[in-house]
Amino acid sequence: MTTGGTLRIDVCVCTYRRRELDDTLLSIAALSLPANATVRVIVADNDVVPSARERVYALAAELPFPVAYVHCPASNISIARNACVENSTGDYLAFIDDDETASEEWLAELLQVAESTGADAVLGPVQAVYSDDAPGWMKRGDFHSTAPVWVNGDIRTGYTCNVLLRLASPHVSQRRFNLALGSTGGEDTEYFTQLHQAGGRITFAPAATVYEKVPQNRALFNWLTKRRFRFGQTHGRLLGETRQGLAGLRQVGLAAAKAGYCFAAAAALAIAPVRRNRFVLRGILHSGVVSGLLGFREIRQYGEAERRQPDAA
Repeated sequence: MTTGGTLRIDVCVCTYRRRELDDTLLSIAALSLPANATVRVIVADNDVVPSARERVYALAAELPFPVAYVHCPASNISIARNACVENSTGDYLAFIDDDETASEEWLAELLQVAESTGADAVLGPVQAVYSDDAPGWMKRGDFHSTAPVWVNGDIRTGYTCNVLLRLASPHVSQRRFNLALGSTGGEDTEYFTQLHQAGGRITFAPAATVYEKVPQNRALFNWLTKRRFRFGQTHGRLLGETRQGLAGLRQVGLAAAKAGYCFAAAAALAIAPVRRNRFVLRGILHSGVVSGLLGFREIRQYGEAERRQPDAA
């Protein structure tokens, strides 16, 4: 826990040809901060060419904080995340995605929880913002928002779309994101799972909200199924690393049974779309766990079609 003095925070945004980056940076400019906190913004551009550089430098004039631009090709999110860690010189590092906007109190809330608890990582909620033409069941069920999962009162993994890391922590300082997962996704799940397994503490700041607009290409049941299956694959692979032989087979059987139960429950709830689809997606997640435990390659959630969206510049 930091005692006295100025707190230095690096707010890091990894980007790849996203028009929404401008809104993200402007929301950071509007943050309300404690008097003892200073902020620097790091933008890690993961494009093959430095496509965001001019936009970032142009927007830097509107930000009340120093801005550092880092070009870290190419098309592998782990490279960008690691570049943020390696270029950070603060007491804390915060990650926010380039399609999110921060609430005014976002960083102050993360800091308050970090300082009061001494945790190694503090997660905040990501609130999905749906367009008017998104499916009604999807909006009612809020299927795209993100919050931590507790297991017996403990947070055992996390995500990078809204998190504050204590850089002096021995569980953070030398830890890096797995380059092999930089195209499939799951690199953040692995990072925080291993941080927790090594003895690091993850906690939650419920008022540290960021907002994420759900674009049309993600407001689809098919997109949700692929995402849940990949989540399951990552979880299954991590389980398989600690459970070998009969223990691993038991986990396969358990995950398969959970998937079967979820699909049966979904069938029984056919006329209730929110509950039905929630069970279907849960069943798909458990099916992904089976896939991961059996060693199948993780699907590429973020393919070239999504990555090649034209830049607004």
